[in-house]
Amino acid sequence: MNLTDSIIARLSEEQQEAFGELPRQERMAFLATAWDKHEDAVMAELAAQCGLEVVDTIVLSDSQEDSLPLRLIHEYQCLPVQSEGGGDGALNLVTVWPPDSVMDDWILAACGRQPHWFLGPSRKVTETITQVFGVGSDSLDADELEGFAEVADTQDEEDEDAALIRFVNEVITKAIADRATDIHFEPQKESLQIRYRIDGELVPVRVPDNLVQFQRAIISRLKIMARLNISERRRPQDGRISFTVGKEDIDIRISSLPTMYGESVSLRLLSNKSQPVTIEDLGFLPRDIGRIDQILARPHGIILATGPTGSGKSTSLTAFLRQIRDPRRRIITIEDPVEYEVGGVNQVQVHHEIGLTFASTLRSVLRQDPDVIMVGEIRDRETAEIAIRASLTGHLVLSTLHTNDAPGALTRLIDMEIEPFLIASSVELVIAQRLVRRLCDKCKRPADMELARLGSCLVALHVEPSEIEHGHLLREPVGCDHCRKLGFRGRVGLFEILRVNEDIHEMIIHKASARDIRHKAEGQGMSTLQTSGWEQCKRGITSLDEVMRYADLIADESDADGVEK
Repeated sequence: MNLTDSIIARLSEEQQEAFGELPRQERMAFLATAWDKHEDAVMAELAAQCGLEVVDTIVLSDSQEDSLPLRLIHEYQCLPVQSEGGGDGALNLVTVWPPDSVMDDWILAACGRQPHWFLGPSRKVTETITQVFGVGSDSLDADELEGFAEVADTQDEEDEDAALIRFVNEVITKAIADRATDIHFEPQKESLQIRYRIDGELVPVRVPDNLVQFQRAIISRLKIMARLNISERRRPQDGRISFTVGKEDIDIRISSLPTMYGESVSLRLLSNKSQPVTIEDLGFLPRDIGRIDQILARPHGIILATGPTGSGKSTSLTAFLRQIRDPRRRIITIEDPVEYEVGGVNQVQVHHEIGLTFASTLRSVLRQDPDVIMVGEIRDRETAEIAIRASLTGHLVLSTLHTNDAPGALTRLIDMEIEPFLIASSVELVIAQRLVRRLCDKCKRPADMELARLGSCLVALHVEPSEIEHGHLLREPVGCDHCRKLGFRGRVGLFEILRVNEDIHEMIIHKASARDIRHKAEGQGMSTLQTSGWEQCKRGITSLDEVMRYADLIADESDADGVEK
């Protein structure tokens, strides 16, 4: 069954050429873009011209007689489904693109039954195939893989047709499509587990059952891509991979670690397209944006972003740089690694192996006549001293510090043996932050919560009881195709912003504890991470349950930072 000429005629010659090279699962989206229509409308129009019925809900057939060879399922992007019609003995199949006579012949030859076709949404069919059979199951099902595991270490890097190469590429491509920030290959006793980190949560990836026998080959392939030593399996190794998907270039940082059952490999995916471009995108509240703008407009001082690993500190500082970049200001960054490229900014990556550390690079940067300096992380006393000296000599310095709350950053610098009067004179603003999942805009709904439970949550968040009157503003997750049935899509920040005023200045001079500084700052109106979470709930950005997951942990961490050392 061929598409009518009228459909192809609506495309330009260049579009027709590109269309012919696309895999089946991408053709509907291509036409939707070319015709400026929604994919559902395109699918309905194609179905009408081809005489096919559209299936919105995919219910797989549980009959063993309806099974298809895995290779045909992946190649034709089709699945056997439960549906009426087709006549006696017909095989009901849903596919992402109208079939042709070649597909009919292959199905008949493989199953001995005449296919009866339906059209289904491309994303639903593709996701169902992945969920049922696993990522890359067509690659690892190939006969060419026999004996590959034994010769993986000598596999030619140029052999782009090898099944293992296709499998690894598909795992990475799927992670990028799912907006994952990390991929973890974790060897277990009898399996190789693959997990994506999406919106801060680890999500298991369905993989072929026979994956464990190719474990060593998969790890070797990843190490070859990163130009690591594939024969060294006893020591950790680090590297990077340049990966291209369509027109998007992805920078991948790879780390291998020897474990009991083999090498565990973690990939960090870095893409400029996932970078929020404004402070508002990060989740800062309007009143906090005004405070930040005031400090960013100053010619000197230090702004510190604090929080645990993965809390978005570097992303926040990058957003600040995007806001203040100006042809009249010279901005230089020192990072490890350079995660996001910022136009008009001079970015330097440290290399500890050759002695290019934060401290040594910072000394050289000061001789480059900068106006603004971003230091990826203050890790030691030497870096802290140079950063403070830079701020006192007329530079605006942005950096990160690993503490759990904002007041703890000030006492941490004292622990580094920095003179308190230098800290008080240079640090202007400290921002502590966490990331929580953002509710899906497509399916969130008003929350149905008892007043008693809402009241107890407000007590736990240290929010005024009168705030219970805003309970009608709360939203809760539902789950839809847009958010992969999770109810959440993306993340938003919770922020605690400490402005170093005269009172805080005096407390630093007298080496007050983080707990005392916190009490003072809260008395002067500093919002905590917990109250920031409540504000995001009232805005319908995240759910109260999501904030409560972090509330007790944040409180415990803050108390720990407040303990006298």
